Amino acid sequence: MRLFDSRPVYTALLWLLLPYAFFHLWWRSRRQPEYLDHIGERFGRYSCTCDKPVIWLHTVSVGETRAALTLVRGLRERYPDHQILLTHTTPTGREASEQLYGDDVVRVYLPYDYPFAIRRFLRHFQPRVGVLLETEIWFNLVHACHARSLPLLLLNARLSERSARRYARFPRLARASLHSLHLIAAQTEDDAMRFAALGNHATPVMGNLKFDIAPPPPMLELGKRLREQFGATRPVFLAASTREGEEALLLDALQYMEIENLLVVMVPRHPQRFDEVAALIESRGLHMQRRSANEPVSPHTRVVLGDSMGEMFAYYAACDVAFIGGSLLPFGGQNLIEACAVGKPVLIGPHTYNFSQATELAVACGAAMQISHADDLVHQLNILMHDGTALARMGKAGLQFVSDNRGATEHALTLIGLALSHSLYNEIVSGQVKSAP
Repeated sequence: MRLFDSRPVYTALLWLLLPYAFFHLWWRSRRQPEYLDHIGERFGRYSCTCDKPVIWLHTVSVGETRAALTLVRGLRERYPDHQILLTHTTPTGREASEQLYGDDVVRVYLPYDYPFAIRRFLRHFQPRVGVLLETEIWFNLVHACHARSLPLLLLNARLSERSARRYARFPRLARASLHSLHLIAAQTEDDAMRFAALGNHATPVMGNLKFDIAPPPPMLELGKRLREQFGATRPVFLAASTREGEEALLLDALQYMEIENLLVVMVPRHPQRFDEVAALIESRGLHMQRRSANEPVSPHTRVVLGDSMGEMFAYYAACDVAFIGGSLLPFGGQNLIEACAVGKPVLIGPHTYNFSQATELAVACGAAMQISHADDLVHQLNILMHDGTALARMGKAGLQFVSDNRGATEHALTLIGLALSHSLYNEIVSGQVKSAP
């Protein structure tokens, strides 16, 4: 495997995969046509410009884009003379950015990790500092920023055991890239230990930005209206951010539910699957309504399909109990913090490696309950829905759980501020050298 432990070989493999990049865009566009928009940006060609010094944040998709909310707000307040540039990888991330930030930021796709595309990107926007969120280590990108003395930080850094094993297959390449980053600040001690095992021993722990996100008041108001549409006294179970295969397991298990007049609200993780999940629900002979219809829910309706974007806080506010998808099957789980922040009891499956510590802490403090399979979910839901005291206790524990773990945004702002000072110092020194006789 030592043959592959070098960046030139990695780059050569990328060139071999170039036809696949176009095929991938075309294939994904069959379900989500937006993948064919802005293709030039994938290769470093941009039409938009920035007339202020740029602070660049890379937020891959929806989860990272939403997690950056408090950080973006803090940067705009502290550096009003700078332009915030958000880069994304997926159309859903870009759409979430439009909903959350509007015209307050510039948004583009981060180019594929080809050296020529990365050079174009850096030349075009000339960022003063770059921030990668969670687990985004692109070897040529990191190398190019290091070569330009551009501070590139990996913040809110998360490294699952699975990802750590993958990077460990290329130890020299991974170690060189980690050392070329200006700084890594991990979400948890476990994440820091995994980075240390790859060779980055000085990894501070900053916490998780997701704890700092407060439910937006407009979403809470929308949640009240949704609850009125669902039925103010009707029990509501939310299946949030479900993934492929999970909806079928849930629908099959929920037929054994012993809760009178229960309404199931099912929100697939990916919008391109809305129609697919609708067909699945209808194939079970269940009366369904779509959220997009924005109509009062009939007493005969068994399932509401949450076919909308950017309303997850409202869905949480409108339910009695929330199940967090991506955890019933081995997808690694999704963010359970938002449900806790609204004070709702959480059920989560066994596969939570993407949010392992948050899940452990939430379960330990009584804010969440981990189930082993779909039938177990139904069993626990039957118990909870008949125990108002337990529901209230879990909801209160969730609010306390989120409150106890806030503070990551301030850490991130401090680290970015130090990096900006470092960048300014480099610019001054470089200018002095160039102007010296």
